[in-house]
Amino acid sequence: MNAENLSQFVQMIVEKANNLKNKHTSEKGARVNFACVFCQCEEQYDDLLSATKALGKVVDDTPTGPLFHIRPLDTVAGKLQLLKIRKQDITRPELGDADFTVENYLEFKKNHLQKEGFKLIIRKGFEMIELIDPEFDVRAYFSNPPLDKQLGLVDAV
Repeated sequence: MNAENLSQFVQMIVEKANNLKNKHTSEKGARVNFACVFCQCEEQYDDLLSATKALGKVVDDTPTGPLFHIRPLDTVAGKLQLLKIRKQDITRPELGDADFTVENYLEFKKNHLQKEGFKLIIRKGFEMIELIDPEFDVRAYFSNPPLDKQLGLVDAV
């Protein structure tokens, strides 16, 4: 896969995750903050890593795969600058995910956490709400604080 094809693939993941978000929340204007491609085999992982290197540089090397700061990519949910290529994981059969920034995370959490498909995930220094719907081949996340702020990379727009 070349960088242009990867860009189109990522734009499709963000669009599908945006549709998922819009189906289950009233956060229609929430902007994408981060996207991740879930690789389904080692060959795909190597191929996508190579293509992503043409789009930007690694800013965090996580155990599940590198996070890249890429040149801004236009999506249906705003400009995307953070992209992760995730190693194969049998718990992630979907194409990928997108993480959206909601205006009032605490209010969002209060209103959605008890609903079907939403799950709270606590990590060191942040938390996120995961949204899964079996009708979609992507996931959506809502992080607090958003990843760009966690990494100190860009100011919130």
